Amino acid sequence: MTENLVGRKISPGIAKGEALVTQMGISFFGGVDTTTGIVTEKGHELEGKSISGKVLVFPQGKGSTVGSYALYRMKKQRTAPVALINSECETIVAVGAIISEIPCVDKIDISQIKNGQKIKVDALVGKVIVE
Repeated sequence: MTENLVGRKISPGIAKGEALVTQMGISFFGGVDTTTGIVTEKGHELEGKSISGKVLVFPQGKGSTVGSYALYRMKKQRTAPVALINSECETIVAVGAIISEIPCVDKIDISQIKNGQKIKVDALVGKVIVE
């Protein structure tokens, strides 16, 4: 069964990948090792898991504005997620996605997406296709 979720486009682009879902906010500066893509924040739901090459699904970002540049560094080092899906994208994640050219959509009910599902993010029109 394919499900289409419609949200708001933040950073344009199209990407496909496996969903990695958390109900916790993510800090790209201090909460993720930018050289490996592994979540390092103690007690985080994704602690020890790699976000590299995944469609990262999370409610919103948190932490320092340096997080935008951390996401950019991850893109340059090929450790970034292929796309971002948020409930509510705040400035840190939006700027990071835009400067890194990572497709990003928000205003999505992330409870509809499960870990491991195949996802297509069409951030040209703000659509998430869950396969």
